[in-house]
Order: sequence, then C-alpha cells, then structure tokens
Amino acid sequence: MPMQPGEDQKKNAVLENIQQLGQMNTPPAESNIFCLSIIGQVEGHMVMPPQNKTTKYEHLIPQLVAAEQNQKIEGVLIVLNTVGGDVEAGLAIAEMIASLSKPTVALVLGGGHSIGVPIAVSADFSIIAETATMTIHPIRLTGLVIGVPQTFEYLDKMQDRVIRFITSHSRIPEEKVKELMFKTGELTRDIGTNVVGTDAVRFGLIDAIGGVGDAIRELNRRIAERRGQAGEAMIQ
Repeated sequence: MPMQPGEDQKKNAVLENIQQLGQMNTPPAESNIFCLSIIGQVEGHMVMPPQNKTTKYEHLIPQLVAAEQNQKIEGVLIVLNTVGGDVEAGLAIAEMIASLSKPTVALVLGGGHSIGVPIAVSADFSIIAETATMTIHPIRLTGLVIGVPQTFEYLDKMQDRVIRFITSHSRIPEEKVKELMFKTGELTRDIGTNVVGTDAVRFGLIDAIGGVGDAIRELNRRIAERRGQAGEAMIQ
C-alpha cells in the first residue's frame, strides 16, 4: 500500500531529527525563554577550518535582534561552552547581550575561555557549573604582525577594552583581572590563569555555582519581577 504524503513527511522529519539531534522527538518549541548557545570557537571575520566546531557571530546577531523584538520572548538564556575566538566578534556579542532590555542569564558549562569571559559576564546574572573552567589570558594576534610601536599600542588598547568590559559587568576588581591575566607558571604553554567554577564565584567574576535548572529558575524569577514592574507602571 503506498505511503500517504502526510506520513511521508512525518517519516522524513523523524529521520532528520535522528540525523541532526540523535533523538526521535525534539522538545516543544513554544517558550517565553530564548536559548542562545555559544559552542566551540567564536568565529569572526576569518572562516575557521571545516573540522573546527564554531559559532558564527553573524548568525548570533540577528537572533539577538529577533529575541529583543519578539514580544513572546520574555528572557534570554545564554549557554556557553567555548574556547574563545575572535576578540572583536566576541565583544560585539557581549555588547549586544548587555544592551538587551529583557532579562538575561548566562550559564557556563564545560568552559568559557578567553573572549568567552566577557560574553559570560555580559548577562544580568551569570552561573557556572562546579566543574567548568574559564581561562583568562592576554590577547594575542594571528597572521601578519608589523613590528612597530603602533601594533603594540593597538593590542594594549584592545586588551584594556576587554578588561574594562569584564570589570564593569562583574564584581571582580581590575587589579585581580590583570593579576590573573598576566600570571606565569600556571599554564604550561601560555601566560594566564585557568579559573575553576568555585574560584570564579569567589573572585566575583561569576555570580553563582549551578546548572540548567538554577539558570532557568533565576531567569523566570527576573521575568516575573519585570512583569510586576510593568504592572505597577500601568497602574500608576
């Protein structure tokens, strides 16, 4: 007996879910929370090799604009497991998250390294898994480097931008960021510090230890608080 067109479409959808997600069914898409995942390397102006797991910043920017404009979206959950990547692309993403009018919560799982640090602290509230780590190190250049004073001045100014952003969106002092950034002896092939979850909270870099449930609870609490403020404004 020939398969009906509707049944054929369902079968294709199931096969696509198995191929793409490794599961039969996906959770319901209807939610007032938008989940933005930043996985692998943050890809900026240079295209990474095909074997690299990347998050392209030109894909994230329209998603954040859409989340800001969509009235059904009341909060944004940012999930990070990134090794870092393009500095300017990472700062662009961080600035966009920080400027959203809706409540935002960032969750660091696995790692939030390098330029992932400003992205993690850009949210209204940040949470890190106990086993997750964050690497804080100086900015480096790739490609052609011109050995003139202007190059080093440019690098220093860019580094200051990153440090200022981190300190203005978290409770960690500037002196502590620089101490962690320029520490020697901890990273075998680099300068900097690998900060574990509990230390990230102790330094004031991240707000709390937790997981997915904690992040969603905090985001729902902030959404409810925002609703209350909107209701009071309407009454007045």
